[in-house]
Amino acid sequence: MIITIDKPCAVTEKGGRSNNEDSIYPLPEQVTFDQKLFMVCDGVGGAEKGEVASFLACESIQTFFSTFLKGDLTPEFIHKAVHYTEVCFDSYVQEHSEAMGMATTLTMAYIASTGIVLAHIGDSRAYYLRKGKVLYQTEDHSLVNSLVKLGKITPEEALTHPQRNVIIRAIQGTHSSTEADVITLSDIQPGDFIFLCTDGVLERLKSEKIAEIFDGHLSVPEIKDAILEACDGKTRDNFSFYIIPIQKVQDSMGFKQNILSFLYSFV
Repeated sequence: MIITIDKPCAVTEKGGRSNNEDSIYPLPEQVTFDQKLFMVCDGVGGAEKGEVASFLACESIQTFFSTFLKGDLTPEFIHKAVHYTEVCFDSYVQEHSEAMGMATTLTMAYIASTGIVLAHIGDSRAYYLRKGKVLYQTEDHSLVNSLVKLGKITPEEALTHPQRNVIIRAIQGTHSSTEADVITLSDIQPGDFIFLCTDGVLERLKSEKIAEIFDGHLSVPEIKDAILEACDGKTRDNFSFYIIPIQKVQDSMGFKQNILSFLYSFV
């Protein structure tokens, strides 16, 4: 499968906080049409430690991918990348004791030959959307989501629960090793969207509203503006997101066969 994307669009803002502890990869000014790896991370830890944690996660993951990924992306490779990141956290904390306790969420998308690989840790979220419908969304690793699954609270109560920002899975270091949930989506069509966001966006937009914004009637810049309008000046938290539009999908075998047929016509 050969997946071609249109120009992605990203935003990261401090929102109602004094500093921005979110990080995204790649930075908006550095993204290209052939970009494969995208990430949003939401750091926790207070002061600048959350900012360090999210930035270090983006840097470590992309370094591991660019150094070691040679073939198809597998869940095992992602688990190794997360472990490498935890080791990097350990090294940083050893040199900066004030960063003890820092942690971050991780939500990533990778454009692979097998489809779109999504992986996440924590409550930053990934959506796969088609014509105003959410075909897939990640399940938050959060306390309130666990309570909802256990039937202790309702989804509506989770939205205003006093512990709604407590996450039960995060990248922290090898002392508290974690693992990403990984899924590969293979039903990919032109016009679809990948949307990655931190929970600051979800503070203002429910899944139904996100689906409505991605109904196919807005251009990518207009989608960005609609999300910004909902969040800017209205969130208590930092908010960051990545919009990745799918432009074209080709079957790799069929594509190769077409080339061969074209060449044979000259023989």
